[in-house]
Amino acid sequence: MSQFFSTKYKQGALDLSLLILRVMGGGLMTHHGFEKIIHFTEKVNTFSDPLHIGSTLSLSLVIFSEFFCSVLLVFGLVTRLVAIPLVITMAVALFIVHHGELFGDGEASALFLTAFLILLLTGPGKYSLDRLIGK
Repeated sequence: MSQFFSTKYKQGALDLSLLILRVMGGGLMTHHGFEKIIHFTEKVNTFSDPLHIGSTLSLSLVIFSEFFCSVLLVFGLVTRLVAIPLVITMAVALFIVHHGELFGDGEASALFLTAFLILLLTGPGKYSLDRLIGK
């Protein structure tokens, strides 16, 4: 019981937590990206263009981030590198598209942004392809 109130942590618990965060955050985001891929032609003309680079390029960059980067994130491959486009995508979604509404339409973006920022700062943890390749 005293371990619940302890400020100490075990490295194994931290690594397992990072694995769960990577798999769940990346897995859920992969679904969002896949939906955009399969409905690309329907969305391309109406997709938001908050950075004024064109809706086709905006949608393509979001698909790259939400699908391809998220797949790599799930496996823990080049984790910090793929976290960067995910952080940018979620920051744009939260602060520009949803006008910073943390408790409204931007709530999911805020949660994803938080998860991806944590992974950017901490790295993938022990249970990742990054760790296997790095040895």
